[in-house]
Amino acid sequence: MKSRIITGILLIFLGLFLMFVPMIFNEGSFIIWFYGIPILILGIAVLFNKNEDKIEEIKKSKGGVR
Repeated sequence: MKSRIITGILLIFLGLFLMFVPMIFNEGSFIIWFYGIPILILGIAVLFNKNEDKIEEIKKSKGGVR
């Protein structure tokens, strides 16, 4: 759970940093935004994904391994 929070926050900060770099240095490069926006979205998805922490029980069948 802690690794998910740390990874999500780091990806969000990296995505925001990459989105604001062209504004700081007056570069009109959309290539940096091409990387920044998906990293930001990925960071938000990792941070709010709570289903990954659930562990599913293994179902055993009577007939052996399938």
